[in-house]
Amino acid sequence: MRFDVLTLFPEMIEEYCNFSILKRALGNNILTVNVVNPRDFTLDKHKKVDDSPYGGGAGMVLMPQPYVDAYESIEKLSQSVTIMLTPQGAPLNDSKVNEFAMYEQIILMCGHYEGFDERIREIIKPVEISLGDFVLTGGELPALCVIDAVSRKIEGTLGKIESADEDSFSNGLLEYPHYTRPREFRGLKVPEVLLNGNHKEINEFRFQESLKRTKLKRPDLYRDFKTSD
Repeated sequence: MRFDVLTLFPEMIEEYCNFSILKRALGNNILTVNVVNPRDFTLDKHKKVDDSPYGGGAGMVLMPQPYVDAYESIEKLSQSVTIMLTPQGAPLNDSKVNEFAMYEQIILMCGHYEGFDERIREIIKPVEISLGDFVLTGGELPALCVIDAVSRKIEGTLGKIESADEDSFSNGLLEYPHYTRPREFRGLKVPEVLLNGNHKEINEFRFQESLKRTKLKRPDLYRDFKTSD
């Protein structure tokens, strides 16, 4: 999987990818993350990428020329998708993550200030994605969320691909509770069923716990699961 990120702050992307599972996946050539700074494509000697909006109003708007030229400089692979991170986008969920993981290249566009000049959308025609109904200072955090979530679906990123298969939302439910040593801590004991070695019973216990947890914490997901079932 190759990620290309258009960002005014390349260090934010590079620094995050230099830790933990992503660092290992990059080192093993399972993932590639490239950053492209639109400032490098501006025709202005001051590297200006934004200007005040036509029609007035607060804030600054990202200019089309640097962003379109930066985007067009990226080599496009045959299976490529371009994602614009914006509050106007469709919510990111596990279904979308699985869809994006099928591509070999994801291009991520990070906005700032009041957002993108509308002509950037019209020319590039990206898929628009949002983390939720709130506004962030820039698109770097959502872009990193996409990179992190999609990377988990790529074989080789995790120690075992089954780890992603058992995540919350992968089967429509929240994940079951986990336990490790010691067997007892401050009077709280690990459920006996997890200690008996009977994997059929363990799987049934975990499934029932997932059902209970989902019904309690996310009744909307529980309703959808019961309907589909």
